[in-house]
Amino acid sequence: MTPREQVSLADYTTLAVGGPARFFFDAQDRAALTEALAWARERKLPIEVLGGGSNVLIADRGLDALVLRIRDATLNVEDENVTVGAGMRWDDLVAWSVAEDRAGLECLSGIPGDVGAAPMQNVGAYGQEVSETITRVDVIERATGNALSLLPDACAFGYRDSVFKRSAEGRYVVARVCFRLCSKGAPTVRYPELQRAVSPSPTLSEVRSAVLALRRRKSMVIDPNDDNRRSVGSFFLNPVVAEADADRMASPRYPAAGGVKLSAAWLIEHAGLTKGTTRGPVGLSTRHSLAIINRGGATSTQLIAFAAEVRERVRDRFGVSLVPEPRFLGFEPHELRALFD
Repeated sequence: MTPREQVSLADYTTLAVGGPARFFFDAQDRAALTEALAWARERKLPIEVLGGGSNVLIADRGLDALVLRIRDATLNVEDENVTVGAGMRWDDLVAWSVAEDRAGLECLSGIPGDVGAAPMQNVGAYGQEVSETITRVDVIERATGNALSLLPDACAFGYRDSVFKRSAEGRYVVARVCFRLCSKGAPTVRYPELQRAVSPSPTLSEVRSAVLALRRRKSMVIDPNDDNRRSVGSFFLNPVVAEADADRMASPRYPAAGGVKLSAAWLIEHAGLTKGTTRGPVGLSTRHSLAIINRGGATSTQLIAFAAEVRERVRDRFGVSLVPEPRFLGFEPHELRALFD
């Protein structure tokens, strides 16, 4: 294994910010991944896995670590079980599933990033979550190099959440994900905005096209010609509050475990921060108030300061504390306090 050194991570993230990685390595297959983890263990180096770089904010100082990108994009099919390497681009998998007339992922079209990140975030959109189709997550334990398979219960999936973000954070590297995709199944059309965009009995292809169109109108697909392209998509989670608290606000609301889910975008706009609000090189997308963008030349410090302002304005106006969605790498705890207090 021969990693590269002092590689700029801004070039590998959709926000286009972040300092260099001390070491950087592309693991082309599972054997290379296992070797890379052993290499880092021998040198007592921290390990960070960077997939598509679409849900991460990296400190301007960079990372004193081995940064891994998993490039295994193999795909194996056994009846309705589809096992996919963690390095496959997520939307390539969705496009394949729709072309093969396999239901289960169609509403997740256009989400950037790699397959390996999907179970970690329990990615979801337009009424569908990836946990509905995952049957197994194959992982490698960082500390030992042991290969394990985790069933859905062990993954403890929740709203944009999983065990990988909580008790098992930093314990595993996802190597493969197995999905059950229903051959010739009907598409999932639960979300009102999507229902309005498709015919009464849509095909999987129609649903995918509609989702991509909706996301494109909100600058939620990666387009090199879009001025809003440098973002992590939704920067904050939609908050879940008690029904009595939700009744105080006119925000759109959706059923959720433990309460009512509100629209973070609505809260931001009604706290006085409209689409296109800017603070120097950072600001809100002109198409979606939930996306914080790098307008060009921004630093991670500036992005955090603006996100903290957004969060403070919403809390002052509505008493709701928004929770950031991306991963934050290379920061000291005090640098993130305003986003998590």
